[in-house]
Amino acid sequence: MKRLHVSLGVEDLEASIRFYSTLFGAEPSLRREGYAKWMLEDPRVNFVLDQKGAGRGVDHLGIQVEDEAELAEVSGRLKNAGQEVDLLKNNECCYARQDRFWISDPEGLPWETFKTHELIEDYGTATRTQDLVTSAKAETSEGCCG
Repeated sequence: MKRLHVSLGVEDLEASIRFYSTLFGAEPSLRREGYAKWMLEDPRVNFVLDQKGAGRGVDHLGIQVEDEAELAEVSGRLKNAGQEVDLLKNNECCYARQDRFWISDPEGLPWETFKTHELIEDYGTATRTQDLVTSAKAETSEGCCG
């Protein structure tokens, strides 16, 4: 089953964590320096607060999938809609190792689709979502955050 992903850029991480913990009725499932993530079932969302992005507000949206079949399904839909999709395998970024691809909607809003293999200790070196989108177009098999 797919899960919506929302990534917000924040300046005051601790204040935002307090606010969203109260809103969601739960503490983050993952906290790292400058980063917090909730994996919620109701609503089914992977919700991230990140100080490493380009600024405040919506940084990007996405769809998290559970297996390769769902990843191929979303990729196929995008290809049918005329989007170029380049899958990055075993990509290490945002405290996780994932298979992922990036696209932009007609207004330029970045969307990622990804399957997480495991959590890792390093965030990566990209500081803006646009860096990830640009790297995704340049890379073919590793390193979104290069």
